[in-house]
Amino acid sequence: MKITLKDGSVKEYSEPKTVLEIACDISEGLARAACAGETDGKRVDLRTLIKDDCRLSILTFNDKGGRDAFRHTASHILAQAIKRLYPDAKLAIGPSVDDGFYYDIDSDETLSADDFTKIEEEMKKIVKEGWPIERFELPREEAIRFFEEKGETYKVELIKDLPEDAVISLYRQGEFTDLCAGPHLMSVKPVKAVKLMKIAGAYWRGNEKNKMLTRIYGTAYPKNSELEAYITMLEEAKKRDHRKIGKELELFMFADEGPGFPFFLPKGMILKNTLMEYWREIHKREGYVEISTPIMLNRSLWETSGHWDHYKENMYTTVIDGEDFAIKPMNCPGGMLVYKSKPRSYRNLPLRIAEVGLVHRHEKSGALHGLMRVRCFNQDDAHIFMTPDQIRDEIKGVVRLIDEVYQLFGFKYFIELSTRPEDSMGSDEDWEMATNGLRDALEDMGLEYTVNEGDGAFYGPKIDFHLVDAIGRTWQCGTIQLDFQLPQRFEAEYIGDDGQMHRPIMIHRVCFGSIERFIGILTEHFAGKFPTWLAPVQVKILPISDKFSDYAESVMKKLSDAGIRCEIDGRTEKIGYKIREARNERVPYMLIIGQKEAESGLVSVRSRFAGDEGQKELGDLISSLLTEIRARTRREEQPEASE
Repeated sequence: MKITLKDGSVKEYSEPKTVLEIACDISEGLARAACAGETDGKRVDLRTLIKDDCRLSILTFNDKGGRDAFRHTASHILAQAIKRLYPDAKLAIGPSVDDGFYYDIDSDETLSADDFTKIEEEMKKIVKEGWPIERFELPREEAIRFFEEKGETYKVELIKDLPEDAVISLYRQGEFTDLCAGPHLMSVKPVKAVKLMKIAGAYWRGNEKNKMLTRIYGTAYPKNSELEAYITMLEEAKKRDHRKIGKELELFMFADEGPGFPFFLPKGMILKNTLMEYWREIHKREGYVEISTPIMLNRSLWETSGHWDHYKENMYTTVIDGEDFAIKPMNCPGGMLVYKSKPRSYRNLPLRIAEVGLVHRHEKSGALHGLMRVRCFNQDDAHIFMTPDQIRDEIKGVVRLIDEVYQLFGFKYFIELSTRPEDSMGSDEDWEMATNGLRDALEDMGLEYTVNEGDGAFYGPKIDFHLVDAIGRTWQCGTIQLDFQLPQRFEAEYIGDDGQMHRPIMIHRVCFGSIERFIGILTEHFAGKFPTWLAPVQVKILPISDKFSDYAESVMKKLSDAGIRCEIDGRTEKIGYKIREARNERVPYMLIIGQKEAESGLVSVRSRFAGDEGQKELGDLISSLLTEIRARTRREEQPEASE
């Protein structure tokens, strides 16, 4: 039996081995850290017996699959604690989620956050008891009887939805047994750091016609220090919440008349337009042509693209002249029509077509979250049409472009290569060529990446870029997707050097992703303290009294004429108050104007970056500001500058 590990090495065994035994064979340290395994893209328990040749990854808490198993185990510990404290409570479901887990509970007793301390203490007690976690199976009818006897009606309903010949998996720890597909840890012992975070209501199975259950959210880590770091990060994230900062800085708003549809205010439009000016500059340099396609197109287009069958529930539709139309949720089908608008030759390829298109997607109201999850947004798409031999160079060009963008904003990032999912279209040959093209480009550039088996799009493999922001959170923004299928569905062609018709290969790629979401991420990354080139107001002029208004106006005119965005705070307030207000507005530069400045023709400069920078000639200041803005310099802020 040959086991191919994640690093490409091979282990050979003459008899079946569990995932944990294989982990022990690799190293004791890996075995101690292991949370689950992944065989040929399927997550499994460490207790799973491997009998045949396969690709195997040992997943630790540092891997998403490992964290999921760890936190899924924590959700069972929560459920066990609930049953001990509230024996009459009924359990629904308790999965792992991003950054934690939850469990839905039906209890006659009203649970609140005031109960968290008591529940956490019981969870810690269970962990200290050190129960091993055992997996066992029951026939469907026997499993139904098992949970009926316990009065767990929600579990019974879930089992009855399964086929009659299904074998049901259960997990047991001490006196507690739960219905679950797994995977889970081998025991409760590693779950040493748990914290219950919030409580909410949730309809059973997400259906508002069903009973409202109590959902308790929590998180879990292997070490208390990691949990404490996470709590600190959450506190910092609250301060940086883009919804709060966006309101304070008057960047954007939402209205009850359009839930999930953002309104950009004047300062927000400056930010957005400045971002797009940069985007257009670098795309023009890289040989992209920009297009704009209609926001609404007829049903036949979306049937051809496959969206009508696979994405209709997320699309807004209407009827025009008796014909079905849909507001576009994606830009790519319109891009295909542009490509097909005239004959193409291999001499025209690669053809790089970019579009910042407004798309609409129906999101459930509970999923909406500021600019991060909205119902309409601008997507900075580009579609590259190319020949097979151009794949590697085009991928490398896109990677370099995305890297340049993220470096500008100070983002670190990591890369995932996502491979063919089970539900996919196309031949094995196409998928192999596409996957190798992506892999070869990354390896040519010497870039590290992880393989996310089976997580590609249904039409092709992809490279995803996960940004790491200033407080350590990750965001998936940039993506590069290779697509053999859409050109085929639309019968796109080009004339090859042999005079014959050929099918182009297509790249879908974004840098920012959703412009709105990227602005939300930038707002939180910089805590509203945007670099000078991006700041809606770059300079705030603060006259000490209205006696210096004329000089302040002349300063503003010179700054404005030079293209620097500035405002005057002409209120009859004390200068200390004006300075504090300008700080709260996160303005990069403040110019304080009083008697000395007016008489000497100078300005006193304070900045977010160095505090008091002293008096300067206005011409010299304008010159240095223009240099900073044009170079898109990102000056580091000094802690004492914000005191």
